Amino acid sequence: MARISGIDLPKNKRGEIGLTYIFGIGRSTAQRILAEAGIDVNIKVQDWTDEQLTSIRTIINDQIKVEGSLRSEVQLNIKRLMDIGCYRGTRHRKGLPLRGQRTKNNSRTRKGKRKTVANKKKATK
Repeated sequence: MARISGIDLPKNKRGEIGLTYIFGIGRSTAQRILAEAGIDVNIKVQDWTDEQLTSIRTIINDQIKVEGSLRSEVQLNIKRLMDIGCYRGTRHRKGLPLRGQRTKNNSRTRKGKRKTVANKKKATK
């Protein structure tokens, strides 16, 4: 079982795909890491040798910010936006979409489940 940055990589996946299970590593970064380590992208994770695994670990630890440190940096960036009171910060605070999407019909992912508002009852005469 390959364990990198506290994440257990799936054994039966190709190396390129297996590395994407680590937060902060996508397909292109995974390809670059494997090329730098001199490992073929098509070799499965279970077939990596110990030397290959250690070279991948050192490349990730030295060059790329992943997992906990990356998550905390993203949260600090969002907190900074909210503290300075910019438009993106206020949208974060309200839980609305940030990048110009319309909110009349869509954006259920950001807004959450619908909150139905009852009609006003007519006064009796």
